Amino acid sequence: MIKLPSKDLLKKELIKRGYIDSKKFSILENKAKKSKRSLEEILIEEKVISSEDLAKIKSEISGIPEAQINDFIDFSLLSVIPESIIKNFYVLPIEKRGDKLIVAMADPWDEDLIDFLRKKTDLEIEAQYAPKDKIFGTFNKIKEWDIKLISSIDTKSTKSKEETNIGESIIKIVDSLIKEAIKSNASDIHIESQENELVVRYRIDGILHDIVNFLKEHAPAIIARIKVLANLKLDEHRLPQDGRFKLEIDKKRYSFRVSVMPVIDGEKVVIRILEEEGRDFTLEELGFREKEIQIINKAITRPYGMILSTGPTGSGKTTTLYSLLKKINKRDINIVTIEDPIEYKLFGANQTQVKPEIGLTFANGLRSILRQDPDVIMVGEIRDNETAALAINAALTGHLVLSTLHTNDAAGALPRLIDMGVESFLIASTVNVIIGQRLVRKLCPKTKIPYKLSDDQYKELANLVNIEEITNTLRKINLLSQDQTLKDIIWYKPGFLNDCPDGYSGRIGIYEVLEVNDDIRELIFSGANADKIKQKAREQGMITMQEDGFIKAVEGITSIEEIIRVTKE
Repeated sequence: MIKLPSKDLLKKELIKRGYIDSKKFSILENKAKKSKRSLEEILIEEKVISSEDLAKIKSEISGIPEAQINDFIDFSLLSVIPESIIKNFYVLPIEKRGDKLIVAMADPWDEDLIDFLRKKTDLEIEAQYAPKDKIFGTFNKIKEWDIKLISSIDTKSTKSKEETNIGESIIKIVDSLIKEAIKSNASDIHIESQENELVVRYRIDGILHDIVNFLKEHAPAIIARIKVLANLKLDEHRLPQDGRFKLEIDKKRYSFRVSVMPVIDGEKVVIRILEEEGRDFTLEELGFREKEIQIINKAITRPYGMILSTGPTGSGKTTTLYSLLKKINKRDINIVTIEDPIEYKLFGANQTQVKPEIGLTFANGLRSILRQDPDVIMVGEIRDNETAALAINAALTGHLVLSTLHTNDAAGALPRLIDMGVESFLIASTVNVIIGQRLVRKLCPKTKIPYKLSDDQYKELANLVNIEEITNTLRKINLLSQDQTLKDIIWYKPGFLNDCPDGYSGRIGIYEVLEVNDDIRELIFSGANADKIKQKAREQGMITMQEDGFIKAVEGITSIEEIIRVTKE
């Protein structure tokens, strides 16, 4: 049996969190006794605390877990609990584990309701807490998907009228998947054929979230609809296929890049979502600091040379380069790009899409660009020796070249270029700035929870990062005094509300900006490795990505856990 927290414990917690003082609590306690009503009812009526916040506190101090609904919709669970119970008692089935049903409840202490659910489902019930509006909002979202329509599809039907209805239903389903992804600010849609179902997941802020499960028999029709949109072969199920399509949604133009891959249980589809106009991000909005911006601004005002952005796929490299292009985009210069894909449209620039199937590679495209009298060239990615040589040559012959490389950090770009056959003296002569970057999730400002590191947490952190280097960096920029340690800092961790189900919302970059000055050039000429170059850059004041991340964690922008997640090697 789930025990309600004692009145004394609840009183202590409400006072500790600043909702009420001891004197007023006693007054309301007496009022509850006189009116023969519950104390909780009086607390809510007097607007001391909302019902949702009260239930959340009760959940925390009684040890009841908070339900992680995350907008996941599993249609197979809808029939387990009657709709009237869901709507009237705010209870939602969220997961089935063997003979146990996990349910989100606004009142997980309601033993009568739990007993009813146990008898109704013939399953053990694990009650978890969720606020009413989260339960109701998720239920409404389920209704929006028009479950009755989806479950009425009979894929074995051969009658033309029914086939037409099936086709219309599938179109509606795919349209809903795409629109909901855009509404959720997803970057990718994953549609995965599994043994008994079709699973849809969205990548939001770099993390995959389960969204909806469909019956396995609906998979061929849903995947076929996407193939039609992307102009792919419907009868090809053995080989990978790639395609594209465009849509206008809410007066905005979007490009969708589609990849279909055969898997053991059918086919998997990944759809990359690209807003054609994009957003005009400033370097400050992207997360660069004043000193780094000064270095970058000096590099982009030079008439020639190379600026490189490095990092793994999905680290925001292209967004960074576009922000630089927008700063220098004027009518008196000719900006030409060669990309795969063209992620944003840049007014006034001449943008070319790579098409390897007809021979338009980065290298061939770059050759043609050099005959187009460019001032500024953006090469989407340097992938091979030929492209590297052409890009370096362009930077040597009076062009400003911007490009990306897949390396772990800024200094790692130098040996990567050498591995591609570029002579070290050419690198030293052309590369002006190298940016290393990652993207981290931002904490929701309304829900983030302050805390200080305990001794155990400090020891655990020391096993993961170089505490001394981070401490010294924070002292240099006056975020930490000489007599303080990381245990004296107020850090923040994610809190959870409906608007931020995982405690995060949006992303920001963490960066290191390596300026290739005379000292760094000397090291490159002498054949120094990446570690020595990085060490020299740090001596000259370069802040590493991980250190930049800890600065943003001190500022309450992100969490320590998020920095560790994206910077661990």
